[in-house]
Amino acid sequence: MRKTVAGLFISLDGVVERPDQWHFPYFNDEMGAAVGAQAAEADTLLFGRVTFEEFAGYWPNHQGEDAELADYLNNTPKFVVSQSLKNPEWQNSTVIGGDVMAEIAKLKEQPGKNISITGSATLVCTLLANDLLDELRLLVHPIVVGTGARLFGEGVQKELKLVESTTFSTGVLNLVYQPA
Repeated sequence: MRKTVAGLFISLDGVVERPDQWHFPYFNDEMGAAVGAQAAEADTLLFGRVTFEEFAGYWPNHQGEDAELADYLNNTPKFVVSQSLKNPEWQNSTVIGGDVMAEIAKLKEQPGKNISITGSATLVCTLLANDLLDELRLLVHPIVVGTGARLFGEGVQKELKLVESTTFSTGVLNLVYQPA
């Protein structure tokens, strides 16, 4: 069975929103390798609608130094969880609506590599609550952002076990959790 693996940039105070505003000073080769490893282990991408629309608005026409990442994102099969989006225009994209948890469970049963989730905090929490998230990879940045959407809201409780931890030279913690 395939694994669903979520990777998020997160601040010390739990903020995952708008990492483009605070995360780049901490990005280095170590973090690039961690992000690259998650991509290399996956052959399918899973998004919530908001993150999907942000990525779809940027990556299809992107050129430049991130061309390899753009190629990966554009050519990898993508699934977007949404009850409102009907026709995603980004190539290789499919909408999952209706009984989302059942559809994701079916997706996990298909042959292939991992299913990678980037961003999409609401989706990550929902998958975790429904026992459909196999691994949570957090790149914890040594910054307090103060405002913005946090990964876990009130009422979320789930026991996790730490299976790997690395401290990067920038002070970023690379933490890998699995359901306990």
